[in-house]
Amino acid sequence: MASTWKRGLSHGILWVYLLLTLYPLVWVLNSSFKTNKEIITNPWGLPQEFTLDNYVAAWKGAKISTYFFNSFYVSIVASVVTILFASAAGYAITRMQLGRVNKYVNAALLLALLVPGGTLILPLFVWLRDLGLYNTHLALIFPYVTFGLPLTVFIVSAFMKSIPADLEEAGVMDGLTAFGLFARIILPLTVPALVTVFILNFLSNWNEFVMAYLFLSKEKLRTLPTGMVAFMNQFNMNYGGLAASIMFSVVPVLTVYAFLQEKIIEGVTAGSTKG
Repeated sequence: MASTWKRGLSHGILWVYLLLTLYPLVWVLNSSFKTNKEIITNPWGLPQEFTLDNYVAAWKGAKISTYFFNSFYVSIVASVVTILFASAAGYAITRMQLGRVNKYVNAALLLALLVPGGTLILPLFVWLRDLGLYNTHLALIFPYVTFGLPLTVFIVSAFMKSIPADLEEAGVMDGLTAFGLFARIILPLTVPALVTVFILNFLSNWNEFVMAYLFLSKEKLRTLPTGMVAFMNQFNMNYGGLAASIMFSVVPVLTVYAFLQEKIIEGVTAGSTKG
């Protein structure tokens, strides 16, 4: 009886948490089909007539399509480059005998995690300006890769440590070089962890606002978070259009997670269950 009561209480708490989490998203989705008048006069009710006018206006009129593809391009490129560097670094740290170099690299990565990103904004701005990268997408890709590397290396390294060394020994006997071992044995086995860190980096890059706002001033280069700010100013707080633009920002994240959630869970847990 007591266990049944505890189970019901835990399920009730989870349902309350789920409703509180989903409510803002459902409200924004509902508002994206309303006119400004309906949102102001009846913010909690259903729209009188479901229409896609807000989505069309946001995608075409407010150039959300341009901001969307800019965000997608920058987030994908930065995430992929981060994974490539992190997987190579993780392989070197965990599988190669580098002596004290490993300790220094781990210490540097840990120190990088402890440094607040906000303290580096001004030096980054000056550095990007002097290199002629200001107002280019590289002004975001380079910082995104740099800030994403430390945590990515730690996660990938932890997963690689769980891979049995016997597999590499068999590869050496088959004549594989260090690069062959990495590309043909270690990297394929690390896919669950790579998918996990890809999602983490993609979400971070997709939602990042401060650097995108400071390092890109050209309208055609703006990413989606900064583009939505301009959208509000341009349309004098068109709440329905703003809600539609928010949905354009949320849907890709939910889609990626829906298709890769099993890999994400596998990547988070596998390192602690293998070996």
